[in-house]
Amino acid sequence: MAAVKVAIASDHAGFTLKLSLLQALAEAKVEVEDLGPTSTASVDYPDFAKKVTSAVLGGGSQTVGVLVCSTGTGMSIAANKVKGIRAALCRTEFEARMARAHNDANVLCLGERVTGSGLARAILEVFLNTQFEGGRHLARVGKIE
Repeated sequence: MAAVKVAIASDHAGFTLKLSLLQALAEAKVEVEDLGPTSTASVDYPDFAKKVTSAVLGGGSQTVGVLVCSTGTGMSIAANKVKGIRAALCRTEFEARMARAHNDANVLCLGERVTGSGLARAILEVFLNTQFEGGRHLARVGKIE
């Protein structure tokens, strides 16, 4: 995987998938910051979205975020409320590639109850290894900001 730093968190419903992704990141020797939670005890996903978005914004251009909840929808909504964050809910490798290449997404959102571990790992790998293309997409991303 690419040389980036990953800030990752989940809620209780995404905890098991988060553990699988942490294992994949460790195997790939990617620098990672696990921002919680530490168990499947019930927590509020917006709190963990805030932790990851703060880490992404404070970590420079090489820091990306990963958020996992039951569907990925709640995390993506919460993350996208933060100025400077472009969170993408991805269920396929193609969506992850386009989110990075065309939208300069800096946070990947996944859903444990809708995306299996193997596919989620593949999506994460594509997300981390795809660069923003810039060009005609730069002005469009600027309009989002």
